[in-house]
Amino acid sequence: MTDTDAKPAGELVLRTLAMPADTNAAGDIFGGWVMAQMDLACGIRAAERAKGRVVTVAVEKMFFAKPMKVGDTLSIYAEITRVGRTSMTLSLEAWAQRYLSDVMEKVTHADFVMVALDQQGKPAPIPAE
Repeated sequence: MTDTDAKPAGELVLRTLAMPADTNAAGDIFGGWVMAQMDLACGIRAAERAKGRVVTVAVEKMFFAKPMKVGDTLSIYAEITRVGRTSMTLSLEAWAQRYLSDVMEKVTHADFVMVALDQQGKPAPIPAE
């Protein structure tokens, strides 16, 4: 592991493989693809906590530290950092396991704000744990 033996924060929510169709002209994986995977993971974890439908309302403090490459395995870790009445904030980290190696590097992190919705699409209270 690199990053001075840093370890991911939060729980593993999603793993996927970076493929050639996800690249930009320079051959790196699109940052938007990584962000979309983070949004999927965030939606999974937030829906579990809200016990229902959620939507992304904001992405804060996103920083791309390292590129993803074709063949890397992307792992998304999530931690709920705040729960309000109808919204919650999750801290997400995206880590790349480099192709055919044990090397893990954090490629980006961000805070996502999610809102719980009722069946009519209106903000809904998040149940107590």
